[in-house]
Amino acid sequence: QVQLVESGGGLVQAGVSLRLSCAASGRTFSSYTMGWFRQAPGKEREFVAAINWSGGSTYYEDYVKGRFTISRDNAKNTLYLQMSSLKPEETAVYYCAARSGYRLLSQANGYNYWGQGTQVTVSS
Repeated sequence: QVQLVESGGGLVQAGVSLRLSCAASGRTFSSYTMGWFRQAPGKEREFVAAINWSGGSTYYEDYVKGRFTISRDNAKNTLYLQMSSLKPEETAVYYCAARSGYRLLSQANGYNYWGQGTQVTVSS
């Protein structure tokens, strides 16, 4: 089992950058495929990005490609999401998630463990 705690959210203006972190504890972090999701008020949780155990393979949803970068530091048991050129419509609670399998999935129900989320608010 792994416990996940997100941080780094906040109130920012459109166009700026922000980096989210997800600290993991419990079983070996490097054994998990990791993902970032987000959920805006009144909307379903949506996939943002995923990364394999080593960091050598990543997968992004089209609407963040070229602006967001997912990465991990297995020595620090930490997952990151570097976000740039943020848009007001990207205001949401951002969640990190872990899954035991090797596939980079975009479906939320494919992930076994979730953090509590961190709020990102982008003002226009």
